[in-house]
Amino acid sequence: MGVTAGGTAARAGVPLACCQPACYTLNQMVQCTRTRVDASFAALSDATRRGVLEQLGHADASITDLAEKFHMTLTGMKKHVGVLERAGLVITQKVGRVRTCKLGRRRLEEEAAWIERYRQLWDARLDELGKVVEELKRNERVDGRKNRE
Repeated sequence: MGVTAGGTAARAGVPLACCQPACYTLNQMVQCTRTRVDASFAALSDATRRGVLEQLGHADASITDLAEKFHMTLTGMKKHVGVLERAGLVITQKVGRVRTCKLGRRRLEEEAAWIERYRQLWDARLDELGKVVEELKRNERVDGRKNRE
């Protein structure tokens, strides 16, 4: 009960209705992961939001306290905290009239793995570039000796 290499479920003799939920679930999982990583990088792209995370790493704080520390309006800080909250990086809790922020439970493992893959890729490319540069320098020295003789 599968899809042939060249086609659809219908060509494989499987009713299309049987395959749609599985495909949808798989697609939803991929989109969910991508959306979460995208949301994290979008949240971390702003210096103020990175500063808020750093501040919350030391101690929980109210949105009012954060707004004062970053010299922002309360509305502006609420928007920043909202972005962090949607990315799962911050949790807020309202007690009375005060909304307190603390670090979320997400540890950015997926994001760190993504960065590590590209760090390794760039390290390999730069190592290869270094080898080419060294080879060019050796050839230049050899050519310089031949010209003097």
